[in-house]
Amino acid sequence: MAPETVFDRWGRGWRGPLLAALLALIAGLPGVIGLPPLDRDESRFAEATAQMLETGDFVSPRFQEAPRFKKPIGLYWLQALAVKSVSQVEDRAIWAYRIPSLLGAMLAAAACAWGAAALLSPGSALLAGSLLGSSFMLSMEASIASTDAVLCGAITLAMSALSRVYLAAHGGPRAGRLVKAAFWAALALSILVKGPIGPMVVGLAVISLCVWDRRVSWLGRLGWGWGLIGLAAALGPWALAITVATDGAFWGAALSGDLAPKLAGEAEGHGAPPGYYLLLAPVLLFPATLLLPAGLVAAWRARSEPAIRFTLCWLIPGWLVFEATPTKLIHYTLPLYGALTWLMARALEPVDDDAPAAGRVSRAIGAGLTAIIGVAFAVAGPVAMAKIGDFSAVPWAVLAALLFLAASAAGALMLWRGQPARGAAAAMGLAALAHGVLAGAVVPGLHPLWLSSAAARALTVAGASPWQGVVPGPVTVAGYAEPSLVFLLGADTELGHAGEAAAALAEGRPAIVEGREDTAFRAALARNGAAARPAGSVSGLDYSKGHADILRLYLPPPTPRKGRGP
Repeated sequence: MAPETVFDRWGRGWRGPLLAALLALIAGLPGVIGLPPLDRDESRFAEATAQMLETGDFVSPRFQEAPRFKKPIGLYWLQALAVKSVSQVEDRAIWAYRIPSLLGAMLAAAACAWGAAALLSPGSALLAGSLLGSSFMLSMEASIASTDAVLCGAITLAMSALSRVYLAAHGGPRAGRLVKAAFWAALALSILVKGPIGPMVVGLAVISLCVWDRRVSWLGRLGWGWGLIGLAAALGPWALAITVATDGAFWGAALSGDLAPKLAGEAEGHGAPPGYYLLLAPVLLFPATLLLPAGLVAAWRARSEPAIRFTLCWLIPGWLVFEATPTKLIHYTLPLYGALTWLMARALEPVDDDAPAAGRVSRAIGAGLTAIIGVAFAVAGPVAMAKIGDFSAVPWAVLAALLFLAASAAGALMLWRGQPARGAAAAMGLAALAHGVLAGAVVPGLHPLWLSSAAARALTVAGASPWQGVVPGPVTVAGYAEPSLVFLLGADTELGHAGEAAAALAEGRPAIVEGREDTAFRAALARNGAAARPAGSVSGLDYSKGHADILRLYLPPPTPRKGRGP
């Protein structure tokens, strides 16, 4: 029996999941606080949530007047609860809308450690959760007010609970009612957040296990009766309400307008060939990349173990589906990363009483990959500053680069010396700090990227912000239609053309005009016999469209004061 390690002592009981969640918090929190509103999905989610709070309609989400029928209601409700708890909708504080994502990432890390504790030593389970919590992909999603970190947390919890039920039927620890309740609750949350993805991952794993084992008896232990009733109680009220409120249009839009195009072709230009996720995995898993080759070796050598069998059935079928789907975004495979970290942590333990699976060749590959990717992350900040032409965040970029280099060097060196657990721990701690500096200071310091935030500040300085109540609103914007500006200025913001901007000024309202629209705007002013008072401009990069922009702010001329009588 292997001697107890410091990781075993820290990973025992509730401490393992708690420490894994804490590492996810450290990696994700700086980005939650520091990043301005992002285009486009984040700002669409946040603005739809803000409009829910403003209108009191918590059934049918909208972005301005357009219905948001691509995703279910779960994330909007979570964001609304967060904003009501810690902020005000008028503040348009994007960090409040990101709280569910941060909590989702923490849940994913904690659930990963909890599930791994049923099949690994306490120390290895702690490392599994920490590898997921510090991974670049999950840390990035923790900082964005969208569905993916919450979905990862829900699916990881569902699969961890399901693994405990499966292992209990194969001689593992008993899975009580709370474990089964966690499965059904997590499955309900995954459906409320992103529809069919959670059931797909769970269903593929269950079918694969039944085919591999040639038995289905363990499924009877899931508590189907009360579980399905609870699932219906969680999903049914909103499903009925949205059907009535939209005359069934929600389901048609969600299926034919969002899901079907992604399955049939490259929706919204996000296409890539099969193998895309496989190539990206070492980068997006960093610093867990350190143990990725050893984890794959461990999966092969220990494939006869029920726990590894379950892990492979969680990982492989879902991965193949995502690779086969024409539409690809880098975060789609995130709900499967927990399975990869279980395999990596299994590599730290003996296989059939032999040496750990982290052998010489796998250690060399892992160390090499980690070093290369660490260097790539280290140079990313300086390269971005040079490309954009803004070097105001140089000190933070240097600090982030040093932390990324230290994470890769410490992890690779300790792994090569035969200390994979210590190497992983050092790499995870340093990488979490590095990501925090990158997302919380370096990226926010690239000022040309944040055109919407700069325009909103310029309006405030000019005394023309719609939230100040000094100048009549709403603001009309010509030639620039990014959702982040709507989120910052409010749902009434008019996204139009040069003529509408000129009309707004004639009505005494402010206007923002993108540089390409300026000539047409001035011509419209002349035709209408209107006047405009320039009140500043901001320039930068519209990264959603990939071109430079300049936004000019115009105010109506001041109203002449009436003179005093004699």
